[in-house]
Amino acid sequence: MSKKVMTPSDIERTYRRFAMQFMEAAEQEPYPAIIGMQTRGVFIARRIHAIIEKEFKTSLDLGILDTTYYRDDFRSRLKMPEVQITDIPFDLYDRDIILVDDVLYTGRTIRSAMDAVMAYGRPQSIRVCCMVDRGHRELPIQGDMIGVTIPTHRDEEVRVKVKELDGEDAVYLVHKDEDVSK
Repeated sequence: MSKKVMTPSDIERTYRRFAMQFMEAAEQEPYPAIIGMQTRGVFIARRIHAIIEKEFKTSLDLGILDTTYYRDDFRSRLKMPEVQITDIPFDLYDRDIILVDDVLYTGRTIRSAMDAVMAYGRPQSIRVCCMVDRGHRELPIQGDMIGVTIPTHRDEEVRVKVKELDGEDAVYLVHKDEDVSK
C-alpha cells in the first residue's frame, strides 16, 4: 500500500526553503553552483534555480551530472546502463558546489557524484541537497540540506515524482514491488 508523504504544496515549500538555504550560503561571488543529478535531481535543481532567479534577482550557475560511469556497481550490472547527459558549462575550480538529488539512501550515488565532480575540476567544497533522506547509509555521507527524513525498511522505496516527468509533484513511500504510476 503506497502512502503519499509529501504533497505538491509540501514540495513547493521545500523548494523555497532550499532556495533560501542556497542563498544564505552565498556570502560573496562567485555564488555556489548548483549541479542536478540525473534524473529527478535535475528537475529539482531547475526548480530551485528558478525560485532563486525570481525571488533573489540573481542566477547561480546550473549544471547537470550523470554518474553512470562513476558508480561502483557499473561493471557488475548485467544490462547496459542508460547514459544520460552531463553538462557542466562552468569552471569548478575553487567553487562551492551544491549537488542536488531526489533521494539519499546508501550514499553510493553521492560518492559517485563527488568522484565525477572531481574529474571535472577541484571545487572548494561540495554540499548535498536531497528532497528525501531515507536512511540505511553504507558510506559516511550525509545531506547538508534535506527536505524530509523518512525512516524506511529495506523492503520499502521512496519515490519522488516531479511534474515534468511524472505529471505530478509528490513523494510516496511504497513497498518495492508496488506500482504507484496509477
